Amino acid sequence: MKKQIIITLILLLATVYATVVYFKNLNTPGMRTSKVMQVIPDDAALIFEFNNEKGFYDIFNGSKLFVSIIGKQKLDELDTLKNLLLQNPSLEKYFSGQNIFVSLHPSKTDNIGLMLTISSGNGFDGSMLEDLSKLPNSGFVVTPLKMSGGQGYTIYINSLKKRFYITSKGDDIFSGSFSKDLIDSSLNHKNKKDRKSFELLSEQQSTNSLANLYINFEQISPLLDQLFQNKNTDILRTLRILSDLATLSLNYRNEALMFNGSTAVNLNEAIGYSNLFINQQPIVNHLKDIFPSTTAYSVNFGMSDPLKFTADLSAFNSKAGFGNERDKLLNKIKAETGKSFKKDFNNLLANEFAVVTTRYFEKFAIVSVKNGAKIKSLLSAVSTMSDESSGQLNYEKLPFFLLGDALSTFKRPYFTVIDNYLIFANSNGELKSYNDIYINRKFLSKNEQNNQFNNLLAERSNISYFLSLKNIQPILERDLYPTIYQTFKSPEQSLKDFYAVSIQLSAGDKNFYTNFCLKLNTDSTDLKSQIATQSQQ
Repeated sequence: MKKQIIITLILLLATVYATVVYFKNLNTPGMRTSKVMQVIPDDAALIFEFNNEKGFYDIFNGSKLFVSIIGKQKLDELDTLKNLLLQNPSLEKYFSGQNIFVSLHPSKTDNIGLMLTISSGNGFDGSMLEDLSKLPNSGFVVTPLKMSGGQGYTIYINSLKKRFYITSKGDDIFSGSFSKDLIDSSLNHKNKKDRKSFELLSEQQSTNSLANLYINFEQISPLLDQLFQNKNTDILRTLRILSDLATLSLNYRNEALMFNGSTAVNLNEAIGYSNLFINQQPIVNHLKDIFPSTTAYSVNFGMSDPLKFTADLSAFNSKAGFGNERDKLLNKIKAETGKSFKKDFNNLLANEFAVVTTRYFEKFAIVSVKNGAKIKSLLSAVSTMSDESSGQLNYEKLPFFLLGDALSTFKRPYFTVIDNYLIFANSNGELKSYNDIYINRKFLSKNEQNNQFNNLLAERSNISYFLSLKNIQPILERDLYPTIYQTFKSPEQSLKDFYAVSIQLSAGDKNFYTNFCLKLNTDSTDLKSQIATQSQQ
């Protein structure tokens, strides 16, 4: 009996030991996503997370995707860092299998600052870098860097002729950047306990994901301000005023960078325009079928219940301080025309509207209506008509009060009604241009590459953003800082090598299911050959 008790105790201790070791391994430093991300400064707009292991690099080896996004020079710099440090035979055991977080920040000296954050395995010490640098043909020189708030090192990389700065505030978490200002910001950063900067994936989702993308929409606008000299550009306007957090996982494809996941709506903030769609069901997007072939960028809105949307919009405008101005305008229309205009318009509104900007700087609002003949009759009462289907509104800001902030650029627009579509434009010339586009079917949907792109997108959504990387070039030339535009237009691989980018938000459970797609231009013979070869493997 005594022997059995001893054996039982030994087995019990062995079980406890195995359990402790198991859970200790589950909580390896590389998987401490929350702690690592707390080190990253709050002004990060995007964080790309992936695992530092050979399999990940092999998947994208030779691919145009990442080199076209960040440019060959920066990718070469990151590749040099990987070979010299992360996959250095002497350091590999500390960093292999650890998650790397690449974050983008506004920068004082550069246009956009890039920082790498990683957790090391137990036993790594920064002084090891000094020892490595003293070896023959190490390729770099390391000097200690005096920094308040933590230890640091300056690494001069011979092949790049650049300095890379590394620092740590402890807990085996290290941050590195070619920007000294960004490293200083990292050291001075104090995590705000009362507010999250990013929404994290569950540990199981993160483990099963090839890579993850975290977005803080509130920081998108400051980041883009580093690129755009025109601060009034309306590119991604409604997206840039979000305060929400997105967490997306990578779906690998040869020709496209695709992420999907969810955007957590910030319910603690004052309701924004996009949140008016949170209680709507996603709908099939049809308006994109009649977008001009010259579309540079667009935003498409869809609602399953138009009357609920217009009611929510009225409440939103009242809370935003526009209630008195709206009521005064509608009362004036009632007195002068005898029409309960907003009520009649709401009853004729179908379930989609969009704002489209073309490469020729034309801007159109396209509104789907239930009955084109009735909408013409209604609008003729508040307009100066040029023919039976077209005219100009007599009252300013009417589109804004009818459909909200998305149509705020159409103050007293011209309009035409074609079939069951109401078209707004800011000049009669633009209106005639769209009429020609519609009659002669000069639509983006006639482009085969565009159809390939659409096949990658969700069929249903509530808000859908689209940018054509070819058609948007004249607008970027006008709006970007010259040095940024020259980088975009570089003959080397850059963002111009992509066909288009799309961001789709679909309401569900008080949040938005989110799809992000950035597709390469497949017109090039080289890329077609590459995709065909990879598909056969």
